[in-house]
Amino acid sequence: MTDDSASRTENDKPERDPFAIDTSVAHPARIQNYLAGGDGHFAADRSAVDDFGSVLPGGIKDARASVRSLASFMARTVNYLTVELGLRQFLNIGATVPTVKKVHEVAHQIAPDSRFVYVGDDPVVLAHAHKLRASVYDGATEYVHATIRDTELILKQSAPPLDLDQPVAVLLLTTLNFVPDDDEPYQLLADLLAGLASGSCVVIAHSSFDFNAKGMREASAKLREALQQAWVVRPYDEIVRFFDGLDMVEPGLVPIDDWHPTDNAPLPHSARPVPIFGGIGRKV
Repeated sequence: MTDDSASRTENDKPERDPFAIDTSVAHPARIQNYLAGGDGHFAADRSAVDDFGSVLPGGIKDARASVRSLASFMARTVNYLTVELGLRQFLNIGATVPTVKKVHEVAHQIAPDSRFVYVGDDPVVLAHAHKLRASVYDGATEYVHATIRDTELILKQSAPPLDLDQPVAVLLLTTLNFVPDDDEPYQLLADLLAGLASGSCVVIAHSSFDFNAKGMREASAKLREALQQAWVVRPYDEIVRFFDGLDMVEPGLVPIDDWHPTDNAPLPHSARPVPIFGGIGRKV
């Protein structure tokens, strides 16, 4: 009689549970939560921030300034999409662990009938997503466990609550920084937009070395090592390519602090620029 366990092949081994939380490796969603002052993070995330913050001239304060500017950019773009363009459907790909201000709350303050789908691949984000679903009416907020590489799955599972025959705003806030060229990020975005109606928009925020922000190259190398995944920093010319075939909303692709600034925008704590470009493109 043979021992079945001894003859088991590598292919018979159980696959890693995609919903298991690996607290030993930092995750972008939790790092951003930590920098934003949230509580959805672990020691590995805090250690990663301490490590890459050590090479920035202002330490962790520089990283926190970027996160504050990114949150302000998100709020201003969502406000523009709802007020100026009349959009009521949002697809936030690369969702982070939420802090005080959730993305859908920005839209709901202006248009309570707005509908949201959050897309992320961190189990901690998934856990918070259950609270989000319970916090709004009529299933107006849902969650898809995926990454931007899963365009077909995202489109399939987003409807409902989204009506893909009507315009949708896609939010990619540093999401494309985590997609290397080998994964064809331009094609992924084109595939995603191909499944959306005319009038849909994409909001992109993407880090860049073009700002010559002191310490950024060293910090990026440390972040990439801590995350154990791709972290791609692109120049302006490569970022603006994501908007090929789309109508750019004025003022185009600019530093995020310069995109429709308001009087209540966060004040920089130093002269170091926030090294992120941002803009909105509209499908015609």
